[in-house]
Amino acid sequence: MSYEHSRPVTSEGTRSQRLDTDPEETAEWMASLDGLIASGGTDRARYVLRRLVDQAGRRQIDLPSPTTDYVNTIPPEREPAYPGDEAIERRIRAYIRWNAAMVVHRAQRPSVGVGGHISSYASAAHLYEVGFNHVFRGRNHPGGGDQVFIQGHAAPGIYARAFLEGRLSESRLDGFRQEFSRDGLPSYPHPRLMPDFWEFPTVSMGLGGLNAIYQARFNRYLHNRGIKDTSDQRVWAFLGDGEMDEPESLGAISLAARENLDNLTFIVNCNLQRLDGPVRGNGKIVQELESIFRGAGWNVIKVVWGRQWDPLLAADTTGALVNLMNTIPDGDFQTYKAESGLYVREHFFGRDPRTRQLVADMSDDELWALKRGGHDVRKLYAAFQAATERTGRPTVILAKTIKGFALGSGFEGRNATHQMKKITADGLKYFRDRLGLDIPDAALTDPSLPPYARPAEDSEEAVYLRQRRAELGGPLPSRNATVVPLNLPGPATYADLKRGSGKQRIATTMAFVRLFKDLLRDPGTGRRWVPIIPDEARTFGMDSLFPTAKIYSPHGQTYTPVDRELFLSYKEATNGQILHEGINEAGSVASFTAAGSSYATHGEPMIPLYLFYSMFGFQRTADSFWAAADQLARGFLIGATAGRTTLNGEGLQHEDGHSLLIAATNPAVVTYDPAFGFELAHIVADGLRRMYGEHAEDVFYYLTVYNEPIVHPAQPADLDVAGLLRGMYRYARGEGSGPRVRLLASGIGVQWAQRAQRMLAEEWGVVADVWSVTSWTELRRDAVACEEHNLRYPADEPRVPYVTAALSDGEAAAGPPVVAVSDFMRAVPDLIARWVPGPYTSLGTEGFGRSDTRHALRRHFNVDAESVVVAALR
Repeated sequence: MSYEHSRPVTSEGTRSQRLDTDPEETAEWMASLDGLIASGGTDRARYVLRRLVDQAGRRQIDLPSPTTDYVNTIPPEREPAYPGDEAIERRIRAYIRWNAAMVVHRAQRPSVGVGGHISSYASAAHLYEVGFNHVFRGRNHPGGGDQVFIQGHAAPGIYARAFLEGRLSESRLDGFRQEFSRDGLPSYPHPRLMPDFWEFPTVSMGLGGLNAIYQARFNRYLHNRGIKDTSDQRVWAFLGDGEMDEPESLGAISLAARENLDNLTFIVNCNLQRLDGPVRGNGKIVQELESIFRGAGWNVIKVVWGRQWDPLLAADTTGALVNLMNTIPDGDFQTYKAESGLYVREHFFGRDPRTRQLVADMSDDELWALKRGGHDVRKLYAAFQAATERTGRPTVILAKTIKGFALGSGFEGRNATHQMKKITADGLKYFRDRLGLDIPDAALTDPSLPPYARPAEDSEEAVYLRQRRAELGGPLPSRNATVVPLNLPGPATYADLKRGSGKQRIATTMAFVRLFKDLLRDPGTGRRWVPIIPDEARTFGMDSLFPTAKIYSPHGQTYTPVDRELFLSYKEATNGQILHEGINEAGSVASFTAAGSSYATHGEPMIPLYLFYSMFGFQRTADSFWAAADQLARGFLIGATAGRTTLNGEGLQHEDGHSLLIAATNPAVVTYDPAFGFELAHIVADGLRRMYGEHAEDVFYYLTVYNEPIVHPAQPADLDVAGLLRGMYRYARGEGSGPRVRLLASGIGVQWAQRAQRMLAEEWGVVADVWSVTSWTELRRDAVACEEHNLRYPADEPRVPYVTAALSDGEAAAGPPVVAVSDFMRAVPDLIARWVPGPYTSLGTEGFGRSDTRHALRRHFNVDAESVVVAALR
């Protein structure tokens, strides 16, 4: 077999458009390399190649850069035959393009004006349609179906396709961005708002790429642990070139290569524009991204030019055309598509007399018709096909497109395109004519309400559309909302924590780890737990899980661990249960999201448990937690080493006094700040029931635990479990007949309240009740819900917030004064202030954290027992 015919479809980074002037000599060099590998092995070949590289440098020979020429990675002769009917698909695409634009355009009609993005899908339509018609497999596919992360701003195009499929009505399209006034559609991919349609939220830009990587990784995790065969499932993520500036977009690409995620493909829509202007006006974003991804170990496929360029490139024997392509910056390419064929002739081809001569016989219209590769279905299908065939590496497809493609000269390639929502009356006619749609002028007399277009149900287009999706396994996007309840742990699992710690002093962090060990042994749910730890397992006492649960690695453990003599030695395994993410909170949340939504994406309920420094959870990754809420993820977040004074030596950047406040802003997060082991036991059991029982709720839990050892009491015989779960219960009633005060405390603050209770009684004759507030947030949400109900239904009997009813306790309306304290800033206990009967004072840890002893810090922030006493007396 000749060298040329043995080459793979895509190269490894050194492909050049320049012609081979001596193919016979090239073949000899290739044969020599093959012979060297055969005789001396890969190490010998690597050594020789490195010596050649050194010698080339000494001879001032420029070596190939991490980028290839600005041409298509797959040459025309290696493109597979296109499997579809291009004419029918072009007509289908015309309907979808028109309707996608009308979804946004009609949303600007008088009295509505809700916005939208009209140009992003226009640039990406070919990319999506090639995928939907020939590549992306639905969940009914025998292999389980693919997961497709849709670029958020392209949502109108996805709605338009669903309209043609009969999945969405015209009325719903007209409700775009009108979710209350009409039975409308959300602006972007929001699973929480359309739980039977969207799977993955992607519009906090950058998170789509990050979450796609960890979704592909989690698919492998499920497979390697024997929970589900995901070997035939792929993850596809559509991203924008401007979006790649987000650190999250590129932050995890090395993990994808390191773990050989060849089930993952990024499709980057390179329309060269951000929201306000060029992505790289003075550079070339496709080349930049190629260098980044190739350096990270990805397979890179560039789709730069459409088929009309192939004869020109074949005729470019001097390399002049390729040189222009390589050197002209994106800012100029953007300008070309906003001008004319004559402008392209003069300012592109006219830069070099050789390229001017190359197109001398072409008309200006023919030059204007030269397409970018992202608008050529043949070129795109070749890229998709190559991506599915590449093994051992993830793939990125860099497809060059035009923002606002086919929308007319007022849109195409304009800097303001992203902000344009409406098409003029003349523009509507131009758009219709360019798409070749049979829409009469009479239907366009009201330019604010042009009609939607749809082929007849029995038309060639409609039949083809349905047939393609049926063969690929059903519609996409589509989400499975079926609840698969688990056989939850029984009371015995929680008995140890409910008995207390006896005389032993343990932190609530350790109490939780003890419970978690018992949960992992549960026959019903044990294998479904997914422990996620960002390089702090030993800090939190989770290293005790290493020998049994083991750390997940697709490569197993190929080295001899340095701590192998220890009982708690670091152990990796291909079927390991622990996701040990390194110093990587963003990746940890992405893993939490993938695992927490596995019940929907895979029909396999998994229970993620993400344990982290509380300071670096919600503060650093609250945006990702918001996306997890949108994706309807379920599971447990454990904010360890909580509190601003309890983690006493770490100082300003580590001490958490506000994560509870940030968590309270996320409506899907059920937040608790427990004080004792028995509280933890009830909260975890109830969380499992709510998230994984018969009537599963779309929430996830955040529990703060502390690193200060205390004696944990046994569960009181008369424990108010309902109050504990609702957010507060009276833990210790004060005895006596003196003046009364109520002390509300959470977490480690209950210790200070108990000591203050004793001091008030012994030294001041004041009787204090101690209330353990397990959740300030849940108390507030209950109170707000009561107020909202009373506002909406004034004729009904008014509802009373639980916190108000619990603290009234049959007393007069005012009641005894209340002092609230926690190791968090005062804004946390102040969440309930307006619903507390009687005078209310809160104490908290305002400002930045500091380093000192716990006693000194608590006196500094005025949250110690003495400060509680002073506040109560005042």
